[in-house]
Amino acid sequence: MKNSISSYRVEEDNHLLPFLLKTLHNKSRNAVKSILTRGQVSVDGHKITQHNHPLTPGQTVGILSNEASLRLSALTGVTILHEDDAIIVINKEAGVLSMAAGRAKELDAYQQLTDYVKKEKRDNRLFIVHRLDRDTSGVMVYAKTEAAKEKLQKHWQDVTKERTYTALVEGAVADSEGTISSWLKENQAFKVYSTPDQDAGKHAVTHYKKLAGNAAYSLLEVELETGRKNQIRVHMQDIGHPVVGDKKYGSTKNPIRRLGLHATTLSFIHPLTEEFVRYTVKAPESFTQQVK
Repeated sequence: MKNSISSYRVEEDNHLLPFLLKTLHNKSRNAVKSILTRGQVSVDGHKITQHNHPLTPGQTVGILSNEASLRLSALTGVTILHEDDAIIVINKEAGVLSMAAGRAKELDAYQQLTDYVKKEKRDNRLFIVHRLDRDTSGVMVYAKTEAAKEKLQKHWQDVTKERTYTALVEGAVADSEGTISSWLKENQAFKVYSTPDQDAGKHAVTHYKKLAGNAAYSLLEVELETGRKNQIRVHMQDIGHPVVGDKKYGSTKNPIRRLGLHATTLSFIHPLTEEFVRYTVKAPESFTQQVK
């Protein structure tokens, strides 16, 4: 299947409309403006419709085909970053479930994407590979074949090379970087916590770097060495700096009206081509505004 998204790397400072006019030189100015207006253009995974949106070197501009645009118009809270015969990589918004439990009728990314692939061909299927918490936004990957799912899921620790998050946490984190290591266990109320009992919990390691901060908040780049349930949220509470908006794990402030956790980068070995692939979506501006 032909990729439904064409990607173009920005090489120099520019604005979106001039960039598109130069890139899509075989289309008229009105046709290019229509593509923008219909929401077929994204910059680093975020849909953009403003003609004068500034571009900087290193960013990626994605342009959807007209056919894909019609199918994607039904998606809510989900932006497709990449699609091929084996995988779909998305940017999931906060508030959207990765996959609904049981017969729940809540909006979830999995069911929406299943409907999306079936619109192209009724026999198409989708497979869950990993999950993000409902209130965590950012990069996720789903498999389009059972073989791709098995290859990714069974060897997740080996094939994933980078899982980086951006976390907005409460308070001024003193250290410029650090590592948190503990054993995580879940209680009967489904709350995860750190335990000193190595036999009772699963080992979890989280690395962080401080990107910016003030007296009230700190912005951290967090990299997972292990991928346990609620790992970052528990570890941030452990060091006395809970994730903003995470009432379950000790937060008392929520200026951004959502959980301050975003899956920024996911890189892995592609299950079909066996090439190294990397997908990045910058954290929402609301995160950085709190530390200015």
